Amino acid sequence: MGQRDKEDANGKPVKYDPSFRGPIKNRGCTDVICCVLFLIFILGYIVVGIVAWVYGDPRQVLYPRNSTGAYCGLGENKDKPYLLYFNIFSCIQNTNLMTAVTNDLQCPTPQVCVSSCPESSWTMQVIQVPQTVEEVFYALNRNFCLPGVPGNMSVLESLQQELCPSFLLPSSPALGRCFPWSNNTPPDLPGITSNISQAISGLLDTLNARDISVKIFEDFAQSWYWILGALAVALVLSLLFILLLRLVAGPLVLVLILGVLGVLAYGIYHCWEEYRVLRDKGASITQLHFTNLSAYSSVQETWLAALIVLAVLEGILLLMLIFLRQRIRIAIALLKEASKAVGQMLSTMFYPLVTFILLLICIAYWAMTALYLATSGQPQYVLWAPNASLPGCEEVSLNKSCDPMARQVNSSCPGLMCIFQGYSSTGLAQRTLFNLQIYGVLGLFWTLNWVLALGQCVLAGAFASFYWAFNKPRDIPTFPLGAAFIRTLHYHTGSLAFGALILTLVQMARVVLEYIDHKLRGVQNPVARCIMCCFKCCLWCLEKFIKFLNRNAYIMIAIYGKNFCISAKNAFMLLMRNILRVIVLDKVTDLLLFFGKLLVVGGVGVLSFFFFSGRIQGLGKDFENPHLNYYWLPIMTSILGAYFIASGFFSVFSMCVDTLFLCFLEDLERNDGSLDRPYYMSKGLLQILGKKNEAPPADKKRKK
Repeated sequence: MGQRDKEDANGKPVKYDPSFRGPIKNRGCTDVICCVLFLIFILGYIVVGIVAWVYGDPRQVLYPRNSTGAYCGLGENKDKPYLLYFNIFSCIQNTNLMTAVTNDLQCPTPQVCVSSCPESSWTMQVIQVPQTVEEVFYALNRNFCLPGVPGNMSVLESLQQELCPSFLLPSSPALGRCFPWSNNTPPDLPGITSNISQAISGLLDTLNARDISVKIFEDFAQSWYWILGALAVALVLSLLFILLLRLVAGPLVLVLILGVLGVLAYGIYHCWEEYRVLRDKGASITQLHFTNLSAYSSVQETWLAALIVLAVLEGILLLMLIFLRQRIRIAIALLKEASKAVGQMLSTMFYPLVTFILLLICIAYWAMTALYLATSGQPQYVLWAPNASLPGCEEVSLNKSCDPMARQVNSSCPGLMCIFQGYSSTGLAQRTLFNLQIYGVLGLFWTLNWVLALGQCVLAGAFASFYWAFNKPRDIPTFPLGAAFIRTLHYHTGSLAFGALILTLVQMARVVLEYIDHKLRGVQNPVARCIMCCFKCCLWCLEKFIKFLNRNAYIMIAIYGKNFCISAKNAFMLLMRNILRVIVLDKVTDLLLFFGKLLVVGGVGVLSFFFFSGRIQGLGKDFENPHLNYYWLPIMTSILGAYFIASGFFSVFSMCVDTLFLCFLEDLERNDGSLDRPYYMSKGLLQILGKKNEAPPADKKRKK
């Protein structure tokens, strides 16, 4: 009765099908409705991109604008790529840094496009006020006045109308704008205080990274070929590690398990020694007054608790090693079989490049669409005055739309000018900008998850064709990866879109929850914080479970060609019927791949460190380390690249292990080793399980 209830809960074992010979070729399209919805969504995503292209103008972000609204570095200002603020301190006086950045770094001061930033400090002297603009500015190559200012205009008049700057500071370009050097002393002018000086220094520290960026560029220019060499080493190490697993998987797993047991044993010993010393001293938690967490390391109860925890873990691992040794042997045999499969189909190791390119296309399309949408609309300019209460400003309608190209008629209001306010919110794209951005984010998640699902299903189809080939390698298809790719795109686009959509909805819910948590971060209500953490934890667990379910569902889709729901149910039931094998294989694989990543990334990191830091001598001039400003930069780049390369290779190997594992479980349920129903698993797995295939009659007679 109990066995029957267990079978009903986890589904019935797979029945023998005499026509099954691996991934089914005669299959039909699955989840057609979801496929149609996905294609319609993609068409809508393309329409959003077209709307963004028509209404957007990324020049508003890429190029600065002067006071007249013209772009610096384009058109008539092609030779003037930098923007100069007449009084950059007004940026700090009237707004904060974040507001300035979100408003395209616009400030209530005249701005002019210049060919180069000022290189020396200059302040208007009293004796220069009666002179002309030609004498003070143009003749001395100070071409920093607004366009069209005549040379015979008096300097006093140009300053009153804010047509020319009253001071200049040595500046460097950053983000297309001229920002003063951090060691400048602000001029002694009204309204400039020490607080403003500190604020401008903070602005400079944030934005003016010219020197650092130049040094970084120089380092990359001198070391890029050595970085490529380090990445090539990472690629070779990753490939060799996977291919050599067929020979060293067993000893390596044993060494890793014994290493974990040894580390825990040393931890138990260390905790006992600390506990014994503190016990003899009489250091107890009852004598401790709460100050900080570090104080707990000096009491005996802390080390006793750690000792108990480590001892329990050590005992659990030893019991698992004793009672689950058979399943560990099966996991090792599957790892060896996966290594053989990868060796037979080396093209699968480079499929992550296809996935990477598709992911790059999806991200680039979303980024460009979001940029164009964010810059849709025409720039709006309004009247502004530094002090609206001054005489002559009462009759001026401040915040009224104006034309920056036109001269302001009312000059009785001191400091009146036409400044940038923002982008218009009228028009189709502008009215629905938020909805279009949400549509774009949804499209980004859905397409990314679909591309990842495509890669998993294609690899599963290729590796399944390896397992279900009875006579290896003779029965393996000629182009298993290409056949699996075409088969997946042709028949299962809808199923992949279905699984990707479920995962996308959960991820979008997590994004919304993170946004709400960010907005409520200032709330000190502990109950609300606890509820928010519980929701975030539940959604994280749900996302992990859906990824696990989708991954195995795609394997079943690749093999049998059924729709997503049936494949997910069959995969889940099959795994539940073999839950102990699933846990052991998963942990053994994780341990092995973690060691592989550690080996590849650590090896490349150590080699890069010794080479770029100049600690390897006697290599000759051709292999001499380059002279760098920051030698850690190519080291970190090599380590990061090695990690991504190892992750790409090992993700393929992990998919191979999971696919072969599901095929192995199906093989056990489908077949019994008879002539009509022979096992497809390797001889090593048959020996571990104590099973064998029945020999044909001709072979029996030959043996006699």
